[in-house]
Amino acid sequence: MDISIRKASLDDARELALLLRGIGWFEAFNSGQIDEPAVRVRNHLQQCLANESHSTFVAEDPTGVIAGYSSVHWLPYLFMSGPEGFVSELFVSEGARGQGVGRELLRVIESEARTRGCQRLSLTNLRDRESYQRQFYVKAGWRERAEAANFIYTLS
Repeated sequence: MDISIRKASLDDARELALLLRGIGWFEAFNSGQIDEPAVRVRNHLQQCLANESHSTFVAEDPTGVIAGYSSVHWLPYLFMSGPEGFVSELFVSEGARGQGVGRELLRVIESEARTRGCQRLSLTNLRDRESYQRQFYVKAGWRERAEAANFIYTLS
């Protein structure tokens, strides 16, 4: 698929909300008018664009439709020689999967991480997700850490 990657803008909020609705995993996006989820996405984008500690990239097809996106948090650690890029979101629309969109988003993230002097990139991928099942990240050169466990603490 012929795509271009660019940094997200506030104008992308509605289309990103539609992409998330199309994935179907997130209850807040799955019903009703798209206006409320689009406002939520716009507010989050505004926070991410406020400083250089976050980056959100969108993948556009030749017609300007967003086929996928990724968000990265640039985290400084006192014990590492450079920051870590934590890929918190990487989603590709169902119709664009398997066409190189995700891999191109990862390539742009890696390039940005090198520019920032990062020591490593990390992410969490749920084992029941299709991307994990088909080893998307392993095929892209990432390795799963057998010695690590991913914990969450839900606040609400």
